[in-house]
Amino acid sequence: MILTLLKEFFAGFLRSRRLLRHFRRLALLETLRPGGLVRELPAELGRRLVEAAKAEPAALLAGLGSHEDGLTEREADAIRQRAGPNEVEHEKPLAWWQHLWLAYRTPFSLLLTVLGVISYFTEDLEAATVIGSMIVLATLLRYSQERKANKAADALKAMVSTTATVLRRDVTEEAAPVFERYYGVSIPAKSARRVELPVRLLVPGDVIILSAGDMIPADCRVLAAKDLFVAQSAMTGESMPVEKFATLSDPSVINPLELDNILFMGTNVVSGSATAVVVATGGHTHFGALARRVSATERTPTSFQAGVNQVSWLLIRFMLVMVPLVLLINGFTKGDWLQAVLFALSIAVGLTPEMLPMIVTSTLAKGAVVLSRRKVIVKRLDAIQNFGAMDVLCTDKTGTLTRTRSSWHGIWTPGARSRTRCWRSPISTAITRRG
Repeated sequence: MILTLLKEFFAGFLRSRRLLRHFRRLALLETLRPGGLVRELPAELGRRLVEAAKAEPAALLAGLGSHEDGLTEREADAIRQRAGPNEVEHEKPLAWWQHLWLAYRTPFSLLLTVLGVISYFTEDLEAATVIGSMIVLATLLRYSQERKANKAADALKAMVSTTATVLRRDVTEEAAPVFERYYGVSIPAKSARRVELPVRLLVPGDVIILSAGDMIPADCRVLAAKDLFVAQSAMTGESMPVEKFATLSDPSVINPLELDNILFMGTNVVSGSATAVVVATGGHTHFGALARRVSATERTPTSFQAGVNQVSWLLIRFMLVMVPLVLLINGFTKGDWLQAVLFALSIAVGLTPEMLPMIVTSTLAKGAVVLSRRKVIVKRLDAIQNFGAMDVLCTDKTGTLTRTRSSWHGIWTPGARSRTRCWRSPISTAITRRG
C-alpha cells in the first residue's frame, strides 16, 4: 500500500514537472502513465474467446442460444435488449453550453475576466467594456468555428453506413413440427434468408456471411471458411494478411490474438469467404476494450496550450510582484491609500494584453478555414498549431494508419537538393509489395 502511494506520488511529480518522457523506457513508470494503452486483452474477454475457439460449433451455437441458420427476428430483438447495440465507446458530443464553457475556459480569458470585474468595481467602465468585448468575441469565434467543424464531421459520419450480411431463420422452421405434432397440419418451412443489417444491430449469436472486402463487424468464431485471409494489423501489428480456418490448428494456444479461428472487430477480409457466428459485440470486443481505454484517457495539453499557460502564469507572477510593490511605494510616498490601490489595479490591467485572446483565436480560425478548403476538418482549433509545428510525419506500414502496402517513389541522397525518380520495374514493385 505504501509502495503504491509512493509510486503514484513520484509519477504525479514527474507529470507536473513534465519529466515523464525521460522515464518512458522504465517499465515501472510506463505503467503509471494515465490511460496507457496495452494490446493485451482483458482476462475475461480473453477467456471467452479461447473457450469459443475450442468449443464445438454445435455446442457454441447452443450456448449462444443460436442455430446454424441464425436467429429469428424475435430472438435477435430479445438479445439486443439485453446486450445493447453493437457500438464501441466513443467520445460523446458536448452540449452547446458545455462547448461554450470549454471555449471560454482558457487561461487568458479567465485572467481577463478577473481584471474586467476589478475594473468594473473600480468604476473604470471603459476598460471593463473593452476587456469584456474581447472575451466575448474570442469565445464566440472559437465556439462557432469548432461547432461548424463538429457538424461537418457528424455529417460525414452519417454518410458512411456499414452493413453486414446476416442469416435470419424464419419462424415457420420452428412452428412446422409443432403444428404437425399437435394439430396434424403440415405447413411449409421457409429456409433461412440473408439480410443486410446495420452493424450496430448485430447481437451475439448472429450468423454472418463474410466475403472479400468485408469489415469484421464483431468478434466472431469461424464456422466455415474457404481461402479466408484477414488483415488484422490494427490489432496485432502483423503487416501481412493472416489465414483463418474453421478449426483450431493448435489447441494449446492460449493467447487470443493467435487463435486462427477467431475474427476480431475492426479487421477486414482480404480474400476468400466464410461463415461465422458473433461471439461478442460492442464494448465486450477487443476493439471495444481498446476504444474504452482511449476514451478514458485524458487529453494531454499540446505545446501550444502549454505555451499559453506559461505566458499566463508569467503575467500572473509578474502582477503578484508588481501590484503589491507599486501599492506600497505609492501609499507610503503619497499617503493616499485609496488612490494607491486604484493605481496598482490599473497597473495589473495594463500588464495584460487584452487583444491577445482575440488575435490568437482569429489566427487559428483562419488556419482552420484554409485547411477546410483542402478538405481537412479541424474539430479543435488548438490542433492548428500542431499542424504548423510538424516537420516530418513518420508512420509504420502495418496498416494502423496506412494502406498496409509499401510504395517506392524516389531516393534522397545526402547533399541532394531534390529526389531521384525511380524506374518502376516489375521486380522492384514485387519487392516493395512483399515488404
